[in-house]
Amino acid sequence: MMAERPQIYHCLNSRQFSRPFVEEACRLADMARMIGKTKAGMEFLSTVFNDKRAMLFFTQPSTRTFLSFFSACQILGMHCAEVRDSRTSSEVKGESEEDTLRTFSSFFDLIIMRHYEAGLAETIAALLDQTERPVPVINAGSGKDQHPTQALLDIYTLKRCFQAQGGIDGKCIAFVGDLLRGRTIRSLSLLLSKYDDVKMVFVAPSAFQAGRDILSSLEEEGVSYQLEEDFESVIPRVDAIYMTRLQDEWDKEGHASSTIDMNRYSFQARHLALLRPHAVLLHPLPRRQEIAPEVDGDPRAVYWRQVRNGMWIRVALIALIFQRQERIIEYFQQADRRER
Repeated sequence: MMAERPQIYHCLNSRQFSRPFVEEACRLADMARMIGKTKAGMEFLSTVFNDKRAMLFFTQPSTRTFLSFFSACQILGMHCAEVRDSRTSSEVKGESEEDTLRTFSSFFDLIIMRHYEAGLAETIAALLDQTERPVPVINAGSGKDQHPTQALLDIYTLKRCFQAQGGIDGKCIAFVGDLLRGRTIRSLSLLLSKYDDVKMVFVAPSAFQAGRDILSSLEEEGVSYQLEEDFESVIPRVDAIYMTRLQDEWDKEGHASSTIDMNRYSFQARHLALLRPHAVLLHPLPRRQEIAPEVDGDPRAVYWRQVRNGMWIRVALIALIFQRQERIIEYFQQADRRER
């Protein structure tokens, strides 16, 4: 009889995450990063998954997400292989992506995939569930559709930033930039809807305003939101600003980015004076001109912290998928008792 699956087995979209699951993942990430502060702790973490292997199938360009997952696997002792270009696989011989990924499932215990095609991760997860050796699939970004682990690390970052302000509940979050084509916006806004009395402001030119799919989902959840075009007027009244870049790689689908003036949707050094003392500035990266480099030194600019938070929350996610979180919790509790 097959063992009961954990709450999250395949990680495909941010709708899967319940608030209790997110809270558990964040606590586990905090424990893992505390353990990792010592040599003995890092040596322990490297034993948690030294019997597992992961395939990183990243055929859409990626730097941070790839290295974040690769580093998370390394921390846990998981052996990794990678495909970064489909031209190096048998797809050039006409093999389907489904067959390629089913082949990987014969060799590896986890598939982490990033792809241009929306919905492919769900297709592969459903396919592998019907095979003799199903393995979990993590969606590391799919088209303009979903980026669930980015949403998870964004929530983790917001939780850490708002520890002294009562957490995420009741906060107002502004999303700024190309919101129509940004998968990070879609995933994070849906995950934020799990929190109480959260308000959202979508700030963009009309051509790149948040899509009806996002807004309809928020309406179904009873989430309060506003659509704005004047960025500077929004800065003083929000608790967090989530900047995004122009997604002009999708221009081939009919959007003419060159005709839209995005300079009005960039955060400049002068805007720091408008930003509330406790507010924070986030960005999923990579950035272009959306945030001036002069802003980087301000303690409210937390996008570099987001990057490191991403590695630790992915450590926690992998542990939860394979139900090995108790090993990390037990080690943390024992270490805590030794220090007392």
